[in-house]
Amino acid sequence: MELAVYNTDGKATSKKVMLNDSVFGIEPNDHAIYLDVKQYLAAQRQGTSKSKERAEIHRTTKKLKRQKGTGGARAGSMKSPLFRGGGTVFGPKPRDYDMKLNKKVKALARKSALSYKAKENNIIVLEDFNFETPKTSQYTTILNNLKVADKKTLLILGDINKNVYLSSRNLTRAKVVTVSELTTYDILHAGNILLAESSVATIENLLKN
Repeated sequence: MELAVYNTDGKATSKKVMLNDSVFGIEPNDHAIYLDVKQYLAAQRQGTSKSKERAEIHRTTKKLKRQKGTGGARAGSMKSPLFRGGGTVFGPKPRDYDMKLNKKVKALARKSALSYKAKENNIIVLEDFNFETPKTSQYTTILNNLKVADKKTLLILGDINKNVYLSSRNLTRAKVVTVSELTTYDILHAGNILLAESSVATIENLLKN
């Protein structure tokens, strides 16, 4: 797939970029996407939920009533889960929700997500640019020039650019990542993908195998 390269003024330049079909033109694998997104969302969970069990409750251990003759069940402690304020039976404990996923499956999921975006014509290749200082208004101007300011955008940079990242951080609909930080979830969550010109080759080298 051949795409024109746009400048920050939102105008097409004379340059063209050929997207590798082995990365941007494969038959998407929905199950790989599902597994990768599931792993990503699971990893975001804190896993700090905790309830106190019987041994952790501080209540009297005095025997409440006599053992026999009451017509009811035996009761030996207010810590019992049967009483209000007692311990919880089989309650949640701190745990790690992360799950293992093979690198090839993760790569297939990212390629599938990028292929979906390419088929929907939601990929824009942008000339490499930089800001002298972080300036949100300058980044907003670029989005307006590209006519994507009202959509969720994901800008993929070839390398770390602190000023560009800081310029976009206050925008709820905009996100900036490097190729090494790229996830399937981010690709699918964005309405439009903005590829910095230098990032195209890096993405293809990372995912083509």
